[in-house]
Amino acid sequence: MARVKLDNYVVPAAPRLGFRGWLRWIWRQVTSMRVALILLLLLALASIPGSVLPQWPQDAAATRAFVADHPFWGPFLDATGFLDVFGSAWFTAIYLLLFASLIGCIAPRALHHYRELRRPIAATPRSLSRYDGAGPERADVAPDDALARASAVLRPRAGWVGALRGYRVRIDRRDDGSVALAAETGHMRELGNLVFHASLVAVLLAVAYGTLFTYRGQAIVVEGRSFTNAVSAYDTFSSGSLFDPSDLDPFTIRLDSLDASFSDTGRPLHFQANVTYTEPGEDPVAAEISVNHPLESGDAKVYLQGNGYAPVLTVRDAAGEVAFSGPVVFLAQDAAYTSTGVIKVPDVTTGEQLGFKATLYPTFLEGPFAVGSIHPDPANPVIEMLAYTGDLGLDAGVPQNVYTLDESQLSPVQDEDGQPVTLRLALGETVDLPDGLGSVTFEELPRYGAFDLRADPSLPWLLTAAVLTLVGLATSLFASRRKVWLVARDDDGTTVVTGAAYAPAHDAGVGGVLERAIAAAAGREPAPGAEEKEEE
Repeated sequence: MARVKLDNYVVPAAPRLGFRGWLRWIWRQVTSMRVALILLLLLALASIPGSVLPQWPQDAAATRAFVADHPFWGPFLDATGFLDVFGSAWFTAIYLLLFASLIGCIAPRALHHYRELRRPIAATPRSLSRYDGAGPERADVAPDDALARASAVLRPRAGWVGALRGYRVRIDRRDDGSVALAAETGHMRELGNLVFHASLVAVLLAVAYGTLFTYRGQAIVVEGRSFTNAVSAYDTFSSGSLFDPSDLDPFTIRLDSLDASFSDTGRPLHFQANVTYTEPGEDPVAAEISVNHPLESGDAKVYLQGNGYAPVLTVRDAAGEVAFSGPVVFLAQDAAYTSTGVIKVPDVTTGEQLGFKATLYPTFLEGPFAVGSIHPDPANPVIEMLAYTGDLGLDAGVPQNVYTLDESQLSPVQDEDGQPVTLRLALGETVDLPDGLGSVTFEELPRYGAFDLRADPSLPWLLTAAVLTLVGLATSLFASRRKVWLVARDDDGTTVVTGAAYAPAHDAGVGGVLERAIAAAAGREPAPGAEEKEEE
């Protein structure tokens, strides 16, 4: 019994595909619409890990912690590119294949559409009885003149919109002496299809362009302090692989004050950062940054993303020397702006390093069972803190989060009963640390603003491509292929005109077109409603 294989080389007499044949077969598969849809789905699925897992370009610290916390999966996902999805080789391969597939689909179809537009339309059928017809009607002019009037109605109107929506017309004189008119339209449908697919390619190009050249940074600025637009000045900064730090617009922002308004119940009403904006060689300009009203600088926008309190604390060591002094950013934990912060004091004159875990209560209230803040405004600001001594771990060479305290090599400061000591400071108050370790002073309570600078040069192109995608899709869905035929013949000195039309079942407007054409040929006014039907 002979074996049957799919390989055509089993049959000696079968023609060989050869190298070029296999390339042609592969190209046809890649440029098929089915493969394009599969690649589009794969691109969407491949983007999911980039949203779920920490990514090196966006948050290196979180990614490093993820790898350390997962000894097996961390290195494995890192090696396979799942921790830098959008820069991985496999994501780039899907992206490029999708480009090739869409372009391979669009180019032949565009060429075919161009040829179809140049190709003469088909002649009027010999019999119109199979189609929805109109007439017969009598005209007071010769057959040629009657169809000339109908042709004038169907010809493209002024402007490019009219040219696209108009009808291509063909008039033939038949052997029996009659004159036949054939008109068709429908290239708008295919044009919309081409615009839709070309716009998808433009969307992908815009996204790729934005990924390569965009940049975004976040910085916290305390009232009375300034920020300079440089990569090193940001708390976090991410950018595309082709972004050049020298492209940053040089400017300085000084936060003069931050206005925060709350209702009596603590509901936020309004936030506004009052800043002084300065460009090199220009005079300083006062500006306001509020929610949804960013400050524009060149191609970038500076948004006010958040705010909070940054208490100014002074820590003196056991020798009475100032070991730390300055504002400390506290992060709000609830609607009443109960905020937490960490103070690290590595530079002490004598003894071990100091660390503090602190909680700020803007409007402090102590109850029988708990303490807390009852309003975001600083009506009665109080800070409670726990003190630690030991090694802060800052010399280990591993970056630390400024908002957390590594307690692995620290010991809490305890009282005589061996319990951790809780320090409580009101604004302007100084508290001594136990065992002569020093003191802490609550100096001031300024606010801070969290600013977000974003620049994406692809946004205008992305918006344009997205709008064109919707326009092309709507056109391809709602534009119809229509054909209209008229036949005029001489009947004992009188011109008799009959007509018919063909369109998809959902196209109710073709009847209005036929009515307008045959009315023009007969020299009468169209029936009421014919214009409206055409626009449907």
